[in-house]
Amino acid sequence: MTNRDINYHKDSFILNQPGQKGRVAALNASHQYSLPLEDISLPAAVIKQSALRNNLDWMQRFAQQHGVHLCPHGKTTMTPDFFQQQLDHGAWGITVATPAQAEVAALAGAQRIIMANQLVGRTNMAIIANLIREHDIEFFCCADSLSNLDQLDTFFQQQSVNLNVLLEYGVEGGRCGCRTAEAMLELADAIQGMPALTLRGIEVYEGVIHGDNAEQHIRHFLTETLDMTVSLAMDGLIEGKPIVTGAGSAWYDVVAETFAFLDRCIAVIRPGCYAIHDTGIYFDAQNKVMARAHTNKGREHQGKACDLGGDLHSALEVWAYVISRPEPNKLVVGMGKRDVAFDAGLPIAERGYRNGKPISVQGLTATAVMDQHTFITVSEESGIDVGDVIAFSTSHPCLTFDKWRYIAMCDDNYVVRHWVETCF
Repeated sequence: MTNRDINYHKDSFILNQPGQKGRVAALNASHQYSLPLEDISLPAAVIKQSALRNNLDWMQRFAQQHGVHLCPHGKTTMTPDFFQQQLDHGAWGITVATPAQAEVAALAGAQRIIMANQLVGRTNMAIIANLIREHDIEFFCCADSLSNLDQLDTFFQQQSVNLNVLLEYGVEGGRCGCRTAEAMLELADAIQGMPALTLRGIEVYEGVIHGDNAEQHIRHFLTETLDMTVSLAMDGLIEGKPIVTGAGSAWYDVVAETFAFLDRCIAVIRPGCYAIHDTGIYFDAQNKVMARAHTNKGREHQGKACDLGGDLHSALEVWAYVISRPEPNKLVVGMGKRDVAFDAGLPIAERGYRNGKPISVQGLTATAVMDQHTFITVSEESGIDVGDVIAFSTSHPCLTFDKWRYIAMCDDNYVVRHWVETCF
């Protein structure tokens, strides 16, 4: 369901906010509403459309400049409207983590879907079999064990459906994935005797590699992956042009540089948080991307991020009221763990408003969150008071998005023009 399908009751918009299902905000379908003028029930999650559009354009140009395909991870937003915008900008497909997410991506129009995860369980397999039959999608899932391959082959044979498989290569102490090239070869050989399965390439997730010299270790890991993919293809174990895919939202530049302009493979990167970005962990990660670009500028296929011009912009905010000032140095804001991510840094006060006019939020610092409250330290001299509106930026957008059924889309003047629905 898109935002156009949301039901209106009389002149009111039925807004199912976290913990407050069925709540009514006084919104008319044909009007626009100002956040600073308090036309919207708060707290509310808000996306600035211009920042979203900038980010989609920037990453698509980045992928094109490196000669790789962009298959953004949909788990960040789970918003069909955004999936459609990513596809319209030129995305090769959509990445997901679960069969339910794959269904949302297919209904949003994705013709290629990578489930960067293992497909396990009969009902999960049935969902995918139905999607392949009913939507004629090109679907890929990961596998890293003979047990899983046997289960997949048995089920999809019964369904008379062919399943594309990407073998997952991993690292010791990491997440899923075979730990050795020998194990990968064993599985690739086994698939040849499984009539319902087709090996299409190799998938990795480099984001589990940390510590000293992480970049060097990641480049080595990716080079191993690429060599393995080419070797399996040359041995006739991969059908068609082999796919090699990796990249979360922190190291996508290194993955793209390693896979750049491959002639023998289809190279796919899968960052997800770039569309929304943030002022926390992904802001820091993007600064490192740009720093690497400047350091490597002039090297083949490297340093191109700084040639694009511009950068990613934080698109997501949560707007909320100051509801109490119980102590001279303490504010309580009506926004908490049910409204905003707190796992990778607390929200940051960006702007304040009173009666529609800007007020200073300098020196406001979030110190803790409860279910419905955020504690803010403030100087005694600050004029912030109960009823003032504060717009907060966030860290780790994935865990803010999954708290909201509907998210407001605003222009650069913070006027809400429409709403989008999430599908978590």
